[in-house]
Amino acid sequence: MGVEPIDEPGTSNPIARAGRAAEAGARALLSTGGVRGVAVEAAWVTTHLAMYPWGVLQERRSQGSDRHRLDHLSPVQRGLLIGDIEAAGTPIILVHGLIDNRSIFTLLGRGLTRRGFDRVLTMNHSPLTGGVRAAARSLGLMVEEICEVSGYERVHIVGHSMGGIIARYYVQRLAGDERVHTLITLGSPHNGTMPAALIPLPLVRQLRPGSDVVRELAEPAPGCRTRMIAFWSDLDQLIVPQRNARITHPDLRARNVLVRGVGHMSLPVDGRVVHEICTTLAHLDQEGETIKSYKRSTGA
Repeated sequence: MGVEPIDEPGTSNPIARAGRAAEAGARALLSTGGVRGVAVEAAWVTTHLAMYPWGVLQERRSQGSDRHRLDHLSPVQRGLLIGDIEAAGTPIILVHGLIDNRSIFTLLGRGLTRRGFDRVLTMNHSPLTGGVRAAARSLGLMVEEICEVSGYERVHIVGHSMGGIIARYYVQRLAGDERVHTLITLGSPHNGTMPAALIPLPLVRQLRPGSDVVRELAEPAPGCRTRMIAFWSDLDQLIVPQRNARITHPDLRARNVLVRGVGHMSLPVDGRVVHEICTTLAHLDQEGETIKSYKRSTGA
């Protein structure tokens, strides 16, 4: 992971910004890390396509293991449970992107479970959904159900691509910050993505720069309690410009983490991303900040 580049002065011209973004993207693609990232992306997409049919099946929702027993847990799982029983038990909801399903989170889900997190659940939503707002309302219903069954008042959400926008809309516009302690987004077009302008579908139009959803998320959000972390990549081929995957809202407590040389579909399986997610969710406090600073490990 690397430090985000600083904007150059005089970037108010959108055509100039687009040109600079394309130039930066080409440099990232042609670098050694870029070539390696493209190879990993291709391999993971192939694997994901093979796993996709299994992701359509309804998930069995486990409400957690027996907390009174530790003998069946690995040392890592036992350590998290003993160190912070709240962190270990707080439900984690994974929300996929457009034309995808829960299979995209296969490796991330395993990584969270092996780390000791007790309740890792996924939300499958249809690409034929009524849009970001309708999916956000459905997510809200799921959160309420999970909180009622688990006894926890708050959850964490990890959203990939459009899933991050759905989750952010729930948090920011539907009072979801009362329920969501941490929102982590992976390659989500918070400020829109230019390729969305090429697809004439109502749902995709909501992901364009300047769309009604993007403008609504830019509105004031005073007092939002949820801590947010946005992972973005200089090799993300679906978010153009790539920096639009950052959260730049002045009212939100957001941390943006640049991951170099990782494709859009590879973000949920990248070892560095999985490690940072596990580390972040293992450390809770009432203010919604991570206890362990990212600065040493990411240079951010």
